[in-house]
Amino acid sequence: MSDINNLVAYDDGDIDTNRSANTHMGDLIATRLSRRQTLRHGVSAMTTALFGGALLAGCDDENPQAVTATAAGSTASVAAGRPVTLTGTVGSGQVANVNWSQTAGPSVTLTGANNLVASFRAPAVATATQLAFKLEITSRDGLVTNNTVTVTVTPIALDFTAVPHSLADVVTVPSGYSVTVLYRLGDPIASGVAAYANNGTDTNFAQRAGDHHDGMSYFGLASSGTNPDPNNSTRGLLVLNHENISEQYLHVNGQTPSPRPESEAIKEIECHGVSVIEVTRSNGTWSYVQGSALNRRITPNTPMAFSGPVKGSAWLKTAYSTDGSMGRGTINNCANGTMAWNTYLTNEENWAGYFRRSSGDVAVRTATTPKQNVSLSRYGIGEGRSGNYGWTTVTPSDSSSTIYRRWNATANAALAADGTADFRNEPFQFGWVVEIDPFNPSSTPRKRTALGRMNHEGCQSGRMIAGVRPAFYMGDDAQNEYIYKFVSATPWNASDASASDRLAVGDKYLDNGTLYVAKFNADGTGMWMPLVFGQNGLTASNSVYPFADQADVLINTRLAGDVLGATKMDRPEWTAVNPATGEMYCTLTNNSSRKPVASGSQTGVDAANPRAYVDPPSTSVGNRNGHIIRLRETGDTTEATSFTWDVYAFGAGADLDPTNINLSGLDATNDFSSPDGLWFSLPSNVAGQATPVMWIQTDDGAFTDVTNCMMLAAIPGRVGDGGTRSVTSSAGGASATVTTRIGKAPGVTLKRFLVGPKQCEITGIHSTPDGTSVFVNIQHPGEGAATPSAPTSNWPDSQGGSAAATVRPRSATIVITKNDGGVVAI
Repeated sequence: MSDINNLVAYDDGDIDTNRSANTHMGDLIATRLSRRQTLRHGVSAMTTALFGGALLAGCDDENPQAVTATAAGSTASVAAGRPVTLTGTVGSGQVANVNWSQTAGPSVTLTGANNLVASFRAPAVATATQLAFKLEITSRDGLVTNNTVTVTVTPIALDFTAVPHSLADVVTVPSGYSVTVLYRLGDPIASGVAAYANNGTDTNFAQRAGDHHDGMSYFGLASSGTNPDPNNSTRGLLVLNHENISEQYLHVNGQTPSPRPESEAIKEIECHGVSVIEVTRSNGTWSYVQGSALNRRITPNTPMAFSGPVKGSAWLKTAYSTDGSMGRGTINNCANGTMAWNTYLTNEENWAGYFRRSSGDVAVRTATTPKQNVSLSRYGIGEGRSGNYGWTTVTPSDSSSTIYRRWNATANAALAADGTADFRNEPFQFGWVVEIDPFNPSSTPRKRTALGRMNHEGCQSGRMIAGVRPAFYMGDDAQNEYIYKFVSATPWNASDASASDRLAVGDKYLDNGTLYVAKFNADGTGMWMPLVFGQNGLTASNSVYPFADQADVLINTRLAGDVLGATKMDRPEWTAVNPATGEMYCTLTNNSSRKPVASGSQTGVDAANPRAYVDPPSTSVGNRNGHIIRLRETGDTTEATSFTWDVYAFGAGADLDPTNINLSGLDATNDFSSPDGLWFSLPSNVAGQATPVMWIQTDDGAFTDVTNCMMLAAIPGRVGDGGTRSVTSSAGGASATVTTRIGKAPGVTLKRFLVGPKQCEITGIHSTPDGTSVFVNIQHPGEGAATPSAPTSNWPDSQGGSAAATVRPRSATIVITKNDGGVVAI
């Protein structure tokens, strides 16, 4: 009697393409057959990417109930990340044992390997790769038959239909996805705190969600509820920044003019900072745990410790910390960083605007510390500033309190010249990267001064490779500022990833090393220039600014970058590192002062910032839509001091000039403006392996006549995958042509995944380790309203349908999941 061994390849998840009325496989297995009957079977690969094999049913002469399967093909094809089901069929015989095993290709985890139906998720691959699986079935009388099925896995693809432009007051995502609102402005995080009324009467924001949700990280939480579990995708800590406030919605009737009442000012202060909240997923639905012992708000009033070379510097001495070792709080926290040792980096961005500096301060400092006038001017704190929100006008109920007075940086000539009796040095306590241990709510955050002082947007680590000194990439978010990296003095030790004293690990890698600033050359190369006292003009004899020591260099990072001739960029914002290649990407949001030709304070185009143009209906000239630059370190090592670069994509409307503006050939499915947030999917899941997915978020004012701000998914290539391009910028009679380096046009590898509600910014993104839940922040919806009684958005109430026209909008964190439970975007 001959064996019939046929392979079946067909598709679409759990959908069976056999539409015959034949008996179910389970009945066949249960059929009592004589020992003389041999085993007959077939195998198939069922995927969600290929519609293929048709089953043909035939009768077995010895058993009219048996079905023998034949097929149109012997292989299946599927994109990485998609589910694959292997199905064996039995034609006749009594089964004693079933075993699926993998015989070729990247190793996968088989579920149900001892059943006729087994499954796995297609692994990440860089090129089309074959996987082979053998089905071995043993009959009760000891006969063994084998069959093999081959599955070809192709690199990941963006498996969704692009979301169209939208001006609606909802978060729109592709069909097949769901949005859950998780954590909104004012949500209580401590037991006993009342639900948010959202009418301006709420208080105690030190125990509520802050405003303007921004950068964010998810940390898996162990079952103990106290320690990290990097594999937990259903329970974790969500840590997020609260950058700023929509002040018109925080109070009953909007802000009261100066002098400000304390009751309003304390709300506004506490709405800034960071949240740490426990989140869980139960029955597929995410929620935060209101009374978790790990919940915490870090605000501008939270004690901070300085760490690194600037600790104890005379520049940091204030009436609060007369030895310059401590400070209070963090403010205007934008992007973030997730450290390999389970800590969170938050970054102080537009902090300078909060400080008051009254007339006469220049004269006082000229007589005592004249260098500080140069420093304060370079960081945007000019004489005559009143300070954001007028907090210094508050008369506190506790006359000894300095939490409002500290924002007045005006030097008092009658007090100690070293600043220990007033707050003239308070501005120097801000502009740093701050490290937080989210698993220890009693820990004191540390300001990591070795990473320099600037408008820190974010701080992302390069690939952490054992024995190699890690790098941390940063942008200084202001027009014509620089891109930086810090290279630790200590090579990475992988065992530090599980250390219990996480802030001590931060001391090890973040307090000693070299800070570099980037110079982009026109030929597509670049160099990292070290900001080290005593080198490259960073000396006491410098005529523009005499540096005293390394602390002086770090406090005045911008001035040091000026001396070295770093490349002025179009607002460097978020950085992100491709986990597969190590290449670093940086969003350059826009630049209204970029012109065809340099003039005065206006900067001319160059190879790395090649566009200055008009984008109607605006008549202003500049880089209106921004671009994303990327670099590859020489030798693919974080320790390199040189690199090559190109522009991954230029932001533009699809209708703009393809020769000089829409250089990346964007169309209606992927055009964007003002890229801001940037993040790669995690290497713990297939979306972050081999050819990882990159996420782009926008903070825009140039394209909002067409669409609200958005988030796109991309599968980028490599630096150098495109070519050179001559770009001509013309305006006001001036014209300039530069040659830039541009990546391969993204085409279908870049798609719009999400569009937000009215007047919002899309910012902050992270995911669970398995990639099935993606967290995104919606910041300042309805920010354009003049009064709280006439809001210009009603989100998130509007997300579920209709909402009352007077409902105030709230910044919030959302969770995006795929309805089939798969990895988001692929």
